[in-house]
Amino acid sequence: MRLRLTTLLALAVLSSPGLAAEVTDYEYPLVDPLEATVLGTPAIYKADLPERIPIEEKQVLPLRGRAVPDIFWYTATLHYALSRQPGEAPLVFIVPGTGANFNASKSLILQRTLYQAGLHVVSLPSPIHPNFLVPASRSRRPGLLAEDAEDIYRVMQLIVRQLQNELQISRYDLVGYSLGATHAAFLAKLDDERRSLDFTRVLLINPPVNLARSAAILDALFARHFESIADFSDLFNRLMVQFSEFYDPTEQVLFSDEMVYDLYRRRPLPDSTLEALIGAAFRLVSINLLFTSDVMAGLGVLVAQNHEIALTESLTPYFKAASLLDFEFYARQILYPYYLKTSPDLSFEELAERNSLRAIGDYLSEADKVGLMHNEDDLLLSEDELEYLRRLFGERAQIYPKGGHAGNMEYKDNVADVIDFFTD
Repeated sequence: MRLRLTTLLALAVLSSPGLAAEVTDYEYPLVDPLEATVLGTPAIYKADLPERIPIEEKQVLPLRGRAVPDIFWYTATLHYALSRQPGEAPLVFIVPGTGANFNASKSLILQRTLYQAGLHVVSLPSPIHPNFLVPASRSRRPGLLAEDAEDIYRVMQLIVRQLQNELQISRYDLVGYSLGATHAAFLAKLDDERRSLDFTRVLLINPPVNLARSAAILDALFARHFESIADFSDLFNRLMVQFSEFYDPTEQVLFSDEMVYDLYRRRPLPDSTLEALIGAAFRLVSINLLFTSDVMAGLGVLVAQNHEIALTESLTPYFKAASLLDFEFYARQILYPYYLKTSPDLSFEELAERNSLRAIGDYLSEADKVGLMHNEDDLLLSEDELEYLRRLFGERAQIYPKGGHAGNMEYKDNVADVIDFFTD
């Protein structure tokens, strides 16, 4: 994507193989969950993973005949990444975190980990990334977990059909992290009903329990540290300066929380707290989601209905308008009215509860193939939710004492546990 477009859009017992209930002698070094979330794993504590693995970028067309506005010319088809083994092996799908693309840094960690473990690996984009939303979201309004799972599952089936004559596949597995882990839970249930892929092992890494509650936490961090558009624009402009230094401006890239954290790790921004950075990163993802959904569905929230954005049109006004709107606005004004068309008597609070792991708790409590890795200090998890997950997964849960929100994914013990889960 051109830098201008990037500026806009980002502006812009066999309960579970290899998992144990308690984690002891855990030496991940960062005790502050905010630092862990943003900084990840210090180099000397990272697992020894191959620096380079074979990665092919491939494409599928999930919805034939869909009209794609010129502004989204770069993602008319869905792009994904494949790392193939030379012979027969299991194939594992990776579903990434909020708004991340198939080549996000955490997805690459898992891709290197699982390839080293001997698996074929397919890395997907998040349903709320334009690479998925534009060509594959039937509603054009992602964020309803059950519907998102249907869309992801259809994409997976297309990919399997595309690859079935290229790869020798012994079984299918699934892993998701952050929001992708919650998606993976719904996908596991859907697959048990459809039996199309028949996943053997499914791993959830740091899933939010309730999507609305987790988003509210992140929105609150933004509100706490940015009193005006000017405050937010100042931080964004500083990030853009660093972006131009560290990334190729001709690359088709989009701001995500992982990219913001990567820029901060390369050069910390003075006078910016970690809370502010986390809140700003989530707001950038929300802006991108709102803009893309608004254009694709013709909602008229940011862009006037029937107005086709020209490639030369300034996108700054849309960014400024979208920066004032949090995820709750998207949930109440876009997702909720859409859901009411089929369930007119459902309250918003009931919808929020359906959009959580609790909605499929009965399934997860009995799904022996589904395992959990989480952190006690995850900022998106309340104490009640942590205890709920402990009870729900029992011995299938691996709860680490620290690591923030998915900050310890590259730590040597975590990598070893992921490998054990899929190879034991």
